[in-house]
Parts: sequence; C-alpha cells; structure tokens
Amino acid sequence: MKQAFDRDIERTELLSRLSNIPSEKRKDLIDEYRRRSEAAFAPETLRNYRLIVRTFSEWCCNNGHNAIPPIEPATVAAWVDDMGGKLAANTIETRLWGIAELHRSQFLPSPTHHRLVELALKGVKRRYGSAQRQAPPLGKREVLEVIGRLGDERRDIRDKALLWLATDTWCRASELVAFKVRDLQRQDDGSSLMFVARSKTDQNGEGSYAFLSAKGSQAVVKWIELAGRKADDPILTKSQRGGKIVPMDPATVSRIMKRCVGRPEVSAHSTRVGGVHDAFRLGCDLSSIMVAGRWSSPEMPARYGRRILASQSAAAKVSEAFDKNGGLSIPE
Repeated sequence: MKQAFDRDIERTELLSRLSNIPSEKRKDLIDEYRRRSEAAFAPETLRNYRLIVRTFSEWCCNNGHNAIPPIEPATVAAWVDDMGGKLAANTIETRLWGIAELHRSQFLPSPTHHRLVELALKGVKRRYGSAQRQAPPLGKREVLEVIGRLGDERRDIRDKALLWLATDTWCRASELVAFKVRDLQRQDDGSSLMFVARSKTDQNGEGSYAFLSAKGSQAVVKWIELAGRKADDPILTKSQRGGKIVPMDPATVSRIMKRCVGRPEVSAHSTRVGGVHDAFRLGCDLSSIMVAGRWSSPEMPARYGRRILASQSAAAKVSEAFDKNGGLSIPE
C-alpha cells in the first residue's frame, strides 16, 4: 500500500515539474503523447475517451464551469454529484478515468485524485450503491431452442453461426466480430478451437483459445462455405449477397440476439453470463470457468454466478436437508 502511495506522490511531483517547462517544449510533449496514445490504446478506448471529454465539456457549458485543464477539483466533484443515481458507479469511475487521462495528456496533475472528488464518489456509492448492472443470462438451452426455430435462409444460416459461436465460446461481442476464417482450427472429434487474437484483457495480443462444439463447427463452416469466405475474411458479416466483406459491428451482435431470441433485454454479453450460470449448475469449479471465459481473476465470473452460488450455498444445503428428512442426517 505504501509503495502504491509513493508512486502516486512521485507521479504527481513529475507532472507538476512538467507543467512548468517552457510552453514550446511542452507543446511538443503533448503532441508526442497524442501520437503515442493512438498506438497504445485500443480504438474502443480512444472512442470512449473522446466521448467522455465531449460529455464533460457539454456539462460544463450547461452548468457554467470551465472545461479547460487544469480543471478545479470542486468542478469534477460537482459533476460526480450530478451523475449520481443516473449512471452506475463503475461508469462514473470510467468517466473519471477520462478526466484523469485528459490531464495526463497535457502533463498536468489530475483533479480526480483530490480528496473532494474521492469523497464525492464515495458519497454517490453510499447513497445509490455500487452494484454493476449485469446482462440477463442467456443459457445454452434457450439458445439451442432459438437455433432450432431458425430456417434455412441465408440470414438464418449466418445467425445460426453467430449464436453457436456466442454460446459455445463465451466470447465478447468485440471478440466474436474479430474472428477470421483462419481462426477456426478443426479438431479430430469434430469440434474446433477458435483463436482469440486479442481481447479486452489481452490488449497486447498474446492470444488465447475458445472452444466450439462439433455442431457449432458445422454451423460456422456451413456459413463460411455459403458466403464464400476466404482465410483472411471475417466470419461474421452482413448476410446479403455481393455485399462488402467487412467485420460486423459489435452492436449488431446484440441486435441480432434480441431479434432471434425475442427478448429486448438481452445483449451480446448475455451468452457469456448464461454460460457461467450453466457451468455453476453443472458443478464446474471456478478455475475451469475462468479458463473457459479467459478471465485473469475470479472476480467477474463469481459476480456473474452469484445468484447460482447463493442457491448452492451451505445455507441452501442445510435448508434442503431439513426439508427432506428433518435434518436427521445432520450430526448433533
């Protein structure tokens, strides 16, 4: 803890020194930071950052505050207060990251570390809670029922491939749309391994693998052959004939799932949550679930499965024992 505190002090002191260097040299540093950020951050991260800065600037304009760095901590704290109850706590924290990055990009100390801002965030969490909104689960049973109802039209075949990929691999939408034909690696038993070249938790592209069942492999191969896709082509694209072969937008994955399932509340993340629920019901251990979903820590899968885990807890088992035989098997 002391080491992290020392690093924060060191970083603040460094930024304070950089903020006092001559303006021309500082401008060169800012320009270089911008260029390096474009290469270092994922496109989605950069889009979110620009959205945060634009949203904050609009809020400042509407509320009579100055949005030009360095921004007063009291202004950021007031922004946090205004977001409380409207946005989830983790979303507010993401927006504070954007303000911190705005200051880092100009080599200025961040107001987000100021005690006023910390207290504002703590107050919002205390008043409104800090629970993250979870996508509703979409388990394999329901997905297979949906696949069984789809026909044999071109769009249906593409949608079947998408649903099989989603329910078998537990991949995020961004990972699903990034799959290329060459990423499908067939196995002797008819199943396949899907090479996940890059993901939310693997920004440096070390790569990992996801499982695709034999039936899922057949469905995906059927779409690839029907669409005439080549090795370097994306698997999931528009279903129209003769269309431009470009990867599907991640948001489209959610729209297809809503349409196919007939549940407006589901999203592309629902099969990931549903997969964890199914695994816990089958008695899979947390480590195997982490491997399947490519999580680096148990926090998220445990959070996804907390409803199932509660129904399998010691309290649930004790209640079940007394319901069945009055607890006769429990030693005195």
